[in-house]
Amino acid sequence: MSVSLTSSTSRPDFPTVSVGDTVRIGVLLVEGNKERTQYFEGTIIAIKKREGKQSLRVRKLSQGIGIEKLFLLDSPKVVSVERKKITKVRRAKLYFLRTLGGTKTKKLKDQSWKLKSGSQKA
Repeated sequence: MSVSLTSSTSRPDFPTVSVGDTVRIGVLLVEGNKERTQYFEGTIIAIKKREGKQSLRVRKLSQGIGIEKLFLLDSPKVVSVERKKITKVRRAKLYFLRTLGGTKTKKLKDQSWKLKSGSQKA
C-alpha cells in the first residue's frame, strides 16, 4: 500500500511513503516563547486514510524499548517527512514487529537502491 502524501494535503513537499519504509518526521515543538523541530525516525507500521485525512504509525527502538507514535499528516505541527530507507513488505500492517524486538531488520527486505536512483517525491 503506497500513499502519496500530496494527494489530499496541501503540502507538496511530502514524499510518497509506504508501509515498511524508514522515515524521519519533524514535529514542531513550542517551549515557552521558542520554537524548535524535534525529529522522530522509525519504521512505518501502519497507514490509515479516513475522510481525506491520513495518519502514520511509526515505530522505533530506543535502548531496547519499542516506541510508537501516531502522526496526523494534516496537522500543522508536522513540519517535514523525509524518506530514509525503502523496504519490501508483504503485509499492509506490520504489527508483528512489536514482538520481534531487535531482529526486525532480518524480516524487512532492504531496497534503498531505489531511493538513490529515483526521485524521493515520485
